[in-house]
Amino acid sequence: MFSQTAEYALRAVVLMAEASSEGGWDNKTLAKQAQVPTSYLAKVLQSLTRAGITRSKRGSKGGFALARPPQEITILEVVNAVDPIARIKKCPLGLRSHCEILCPMHHRLDRAMAEVENVLGNSTIAELLADTSRPKPMQETIRFLPIV
Repeated sequence: MFSQTAEYALRAVVLMAEASSEGGWDNKTLAKQAQVPTSYLAKVLQSLTRAGITRSKRGSKGGFALARPPQEITILEVVNAVDPIARIKKCPLGLRSHCEILCPMHHRLDRAMAEVENVLGNSTIAELLADTSRPKPMQETIRFLPIV
């Protein structure tokens, strides 16, 4: 459902949110930590910067950093910056009788996409990092089993 590009963007944003460095992350280090090809991450970061999610700073102490606090960045913003969620506005088959009103199948598919947008639009990057009920994003979690 989500593209590899959206996954890469979310990984990068989560890493920047959790471990911000003063000048920012250089592309190579961020790519290694996010497990994303360096050249591909550069394109992803350009899209995130154009969308106002990240900012870039040139120079020896430069790099990429979040442009806003993680509490103000939604998952939907990150996804839409690199690979927007496709909504069904008209019949994908081009059937004229379905142009004004979608058929039941495409209507339900579009409703599902609307629900996905709603959930992601109401979830911030900060919330992902604050959720202690699950393993932290981008970190290996070691679980110790009780000795019986």
